[in-house]
Amino acid sequence: MHIQHFDNDCRQGYFFLMITTKRVSATTSLAALSLTGLLVTGCSSGSADSDSASRAGATAADATVVDSATPRLAVSYDGGILVLDADTLDVVGQEDAEGFVRINPAGDGRHVFVSGADGFTALDTGTWTDGGTHYTADPSLTGITFGATTPGHVVRHDGRTVLFDDGTGRVLVLDPAELASGDAAVTREYTTPEAHHGVAVELSDGTLITTEGNEDERHSVVARGPGDEEIARTDDCPGVHGEAVADGETVIVGCENGLVLYRDGAFRKVSSLDPYGRIGNQAGDEESAFVLGDYKVDPDAELERPERVSITNVRSGELTLVDLPASHTFRSLARGPHGEALVLGTDGALHVIDPETARVTRSIEVVDPWTEPGKWQSPRPALFVADHTAYVTDPATDSLHAVDIESGAVTASATLPETPNEITGVTG
Repeated sequence: MHIQHFDNDCRQGYFFLMITTKRVSATTSLAALSLTGLLVTGCSSGSADSDSASRAGATAADATVVDSATPRLAVSYDGGILVLDADTLDVVGQEDAEGFVRINPAGDGRHVFVSGADGFTALDTGTWTDGGTHYTADPSLTGITFGATTPGHVVRHDGRTVLFDDGTGRVLVLDPAELASGDAAVTREYTTPEAHHGVAVELSDGTLITTEGNEDERHSVVARGPGDEEIARTDDCPGVHGEAVADGETVIVGCENGLVLYRDGAFRKVSSLDPYGRIGNQAGDEESAFVLGDYKVDPDAELERPERVSITNVRSGELTLVDLPASHTFRSLARGPHGEALVLGTDGALHVIDPETARVTRSIEVVDPWTEPGKWQSPRPALFVADHTAYVTDPATDSLHAVDIESGAVTASATLPETPNEITGVTG
């Protein structure tokens, strides 16, 4: 088991958290657990510790064999994480956590990374498939942590998961399939020239796309070969933030003046339609030539509430703006099973956009109208999509709703025991 650093903040600043499991007292942190051998810190690649499997999640011996894959959801709240059955929305597990919690899929269909003071810790959601046999077990936080001073973005592509540490600029690439055994060795490590709030993606041919900058400014995106040699670079991406992959392996990175695309060994600029047109959050689909992004035009706004989104064709480079009847936030963007662009509006509706025509084709009422809170860490309705279902949280009513994207029907709703903040999920 190796510990490496990693972060997934959508705004600058970071709230540290102290993660606790039900096996220890509520005041015991992962840092304290590391003193007893549950946590081993490392920064280089290599094999896992000999006893790491015991610190991984459940095994087949602990599990129940089920008829089919069982998707599960992870929902963060102030004080912990709920794990739910994605079909019934029943709570199947709960882990304590102190402070603001961030969660991201680890990339193996089973684990979720939880960001904390020590880095990113793997949460075993207790659902997986092995050799055609499907299992479920009790969810649990594992002892597998990839250490980071300021955990940042988690990016999954082509069977690899890339972690970015904003505090050091360190990039760590790992094979998430190894998490189940506890043998989560880092397969590649690279450190950017300066620490910054950045992101990295590794492509199938070993090309590593990373941002570059520092705490004062960031405007560069660089492509490096398998030996970290520079292949291509662009410095025309002020305020670089966020990433997506579309149309196979086209990497899209957001800027304050549009987007930059990496495709076929070179960068290409897609300019905003305004002098300042920030696209900081994107939702891509590897089977679609279109990428969904936000679009902000006021460089001086403390909190801009845009009522437009951007649709960009990564083949032609055409950027189109779509007007919406309400604003949205950075937790409002997703893609549907057929490449639909989905936006959860502050009007409480899920707006479905055809990316080819850049038109809203349906608006599905899900929750009551709401107002974006002033702090980005505060709970607000959030959107997560798995297969043909969109999951929408509603902090105002402590509820969760499942929406069939094709029919527009709300197929299930549940009242949660806590106020939801972030939501993600695994396929099982």
